Amino acid sequence: MSIKREIDLFFKSNKANWEQADSGITRQIVAHNQDLMVVSVKFKPGAIGRIHDHLHTQGSYVASGKFKITINGNSEILEAGDGFYVPPHAPHGAECLEEGILIDAFNPAREDFL
Repeated sequence: MSIKREIDLFFKSNKANWEQADSGITRQIVAHNQDLMVVSVKFKPGAIGRIHDHLHTQGSYVASGKFKITINGNSEILEAGDGFYVPPHAPHGAECLEEGILIDAFNPAREDFL
């Protein structure tokens, strides 16, 4: 079994770039390999993560802020400390009600983010 280099095992937010994902939304890849990807997604108030779907299983944690999350046509208001699960191919989206950050985990990794 080989050991990965230190740089591959640890993430330092001040050394990673934020990229524009959509209007008022930026993201930063925290960790990934082919099986798992963790992404920090920063939203400005009023920003909308449009309804979309993908083959990935997704689990998300609301690190800060307030969001209206819609999954399969069902909506819920979530705040810091809450979370949600998105099954593969389920239509879902997010509306930012108060500036915040979502931490998204995907299986497998989102190749389209790389």
